[in-house]
Amino acid sequence: MSDLLQAATMVFTWEVMLIILAASLFGLFMGAIPGLTATMATALLVPVTFFMDPLPAIAAIVSATAMAIVAGDIPGALLRIPGTPASAVYTEEAYAMGKQGKVGLALGLNVTCSMIGGVIGVLILAFFAPRIAEFAIQFTSDEYFWLALLGLSCAILVSGSDPLKGGISMLAGLVIAMVGMDSVSGQMRFTFGNYDLLAGISILPVLIGLFAISELIRRMPETRNAAPLVPPVIKRPFEGVGAALWKYKGGVVRGGALGTVIGALPGAGADIASWISYAVSRKLSRTPEKFGKGHPEGLVSASSANNASLSGAYIPALVFGIPGDTVTAIIIGVLMTKGITPGPDVFVEQAPLVNAIFMVFVLANLLLLPLGFMAIRGARHILSIPTGILFPLILMFCIVGAFAANNAMFDIWIMLGIGLVGFFMAENDFPVGPMILAVILGPIVESNFMRSILKSNGDLTAFVDRPIAMVLAIAAVAVWTMIIVNGVKAGRRVPQTPASELPQDA
Repeated sequence: MSDLLQAATMVFTWEVMLIILAASLFGLFMGAIPGLTATMATALLVPVTFFMDPLPAIAAIVSATAMAIVAGDIPGALLRIPGTPASAVYTEEAYAMGKQGKVGLALGLNVTCSMIGGVIGVLILAFFAPRIAEFAIQFTSDEYFWLALLGLSCAILVSGSDPLKGGISMLAGLVIAMVGMDSVSGQMRFTFGNYDLLAGISILPVLIGLFAISELIRRMPETRNAAPLVPPVIKRPFEGVGAALWKYKGGVVRGGALGTVIGALPGAGADIASWISYAVSRKLSRTPEKFGKGHPEGLVSASSANNASLSGAYIPALVFGIPGDTVTAIIIGVLMTKGITPGPDVFVEQAPLVNAIFMVFVLANLLLLPLGFMAIRGARHILSIPTGILFPLILMFCIVGAFAANNAMFDIWIMLGIGLVGFFMAENDFPVGPMILAVILGPIVESNFMRSILKSNGDLTAFVDRPIAMVLAIAAVAVWTMIIVNGVKAGRRVPQTPASELPQDA
């Protein structure tokens, strides 16, 4: 109880409350602009968190992310343009409801279900995370090695339909993680005689480059279009939401629980959670033929799942230090810059901070309702901002953020270079998730591998001489087997050319 009271005194201060409100408004603005993702909003917030204590920094990121996910539903319903990847699955559904004159109901369901799903995710996180941490405190370097390797493997498995591209993305991330001086042997790796690379590549320019610069490059042609978007007027938002929620209450709860579980898988994220939840909802529906034609049942489960997955992603991040998605990867980087290493020890040594994070989650989700209502009412003004004004401002924030990491111009060049790499990957359908997870998990895999090798005098069987390590090793091997089998099956699915399209002799 004393930990909870201490956590409450940490959260309910003017500083934290104002930061939550300001970050929510920032996330609302970013999410409502089509193409500007929640991850991009998080990356742009990182430089600001340098000047904050750990709790306000996490509160800012949690609030901005949750609000960006919800705000991403607005352009989807009004313009048929998903604001974030997480809202893409039900964009057609919400837009069709708008064509039927029910855009207020569609957006009201998006906001309300996101709030309920987020609260469900927080409750699951607060109940299970401390218990998993009590169990994980017995882990040694053997278990952490297999766990981090398992996280990397799962990131490839869920990253897309092409495991080969996921694997290449992961290897690129490992190369970035290896740059600099080896902490054990002192060997220089990939420095090419450059003094700036001796300490390795900082995580922050990599994150900003991958998620912000690459997106700016992709959307640069839009700045030539001076005509702003003109969304329709929204009348009577939230009308009929209560009756629809009661009718589809099972889908809301199921989406929240399913989204939390999927969010806990490394690399899965909110977009996969919403896609799977939508598919399950359609499968279990009594009227599946109505899906895709403006059916509220198609909205409730997926809206609940995408926000719940944000809470689920914090389970592996807080308990094991393994990011569940790109947002938690950024948060782990932020915590490390403040001298806090996520893991089971945090639940013992920093119990008030952990409880305060849970409270921040609840507050951020409860704020979705009033701020979401405000976002719906002001959507016309946000969507009318010309990209020719918006994008230069974002670029300026990116440059300042990358420079602020180490006060070094070299980090700006790293950010721009990584941004070009991210642009190439996005244009060629390479998933970014495995790459960023590899940058975070690569050093964890290497350090724990070296620690286990040194303590066992080079005996590799020591990696599986403990029961938990053996189970994790089997799981890792099973995941790699699935990746290889899926890759072989994908290679055999050669598209068949219809006979009518075959070249005919003249």
